[in-house]
Amino acid sequence: MKILKWVWKFIWKLMLWFFFLSIGFTILYRFVPIPITPLMVIRLVEQATDEKKEMRLYKDWVPMSKISKHAPQAVYASEDQKFLDHNGFDLEAMNKAWEGNKKGKRIKGASTITQQTVKNVFLWPSRSYVRKGLEAYFTVLVELIWSKERIMEVYLNVIEMGEGIYGIEAAAQTYYNKPAAKLNRSQSAMIAAVLPNPRRWTPARPTPYIVGRQGWIMRQMNNLAPLGYGI
Repeated sequence: MKILKWVWKFIWKLMLWFFFLSIGFTILYRFVPIPITPLMVIRLVEQATDEKKEMRLYKDWVPMSKISKHAPQAVYASEDQKFLDHNGFDLEAMNKAWEGNKKGKRIKGASTITQQTVKNVFLWPSRSYVRKGLEAYFTVLVELIWSKERIMEVYLNVIEMGEGIYGIEAAAQTYYNKPAAKLNRSQSAMIAAVLPNPRRWTPARPTPYIVGRQGWIMRQMNNLAPLGYGI
């Protein structure tokens, strides 16, 4: 009995610490730049253990006031067109993905920008139920504590955009030799086009598929009302 009480007490304290730290960091990150993410650390370890790869971590945090308005509009059009309307979860897309999985199909588009931001900032790449549960928890927290503009700002600054390249500023400098503030519609759409798999595709050498996806994104950018983020 004493052992059970000790175990229960330990679990209870662990849960309290988890809630305290998770809420605390979510509040903190509402105001300050995210210094590093779990994915960045994982990629560095992969690079360090692979002789064929060089150690590379290129990131440069910039506020929304120094990001071209075309960049958030492009990822809004390509990744999550219901971004302004949902509370972190696209239930319709999730239902389609669930039904597709049952039929052995893989349906894309179920993960919202909020969920992608949460995965990058707080969690690790995995398809486990534990990770999914934590993702849902942090998604609720982020939607409650952050504004939509802050979610977009963090997303644009932490998302992986190439081998060792993170964030819109690093991507703009790497692929177009210019700051994120100077990206035009075409360049922003091209960067957004490779986001589903930035380690396979690159704006520097776009495949016919990526060029076609870029065109689709630009059409969607025209069809959607402007977010009003960026300059």
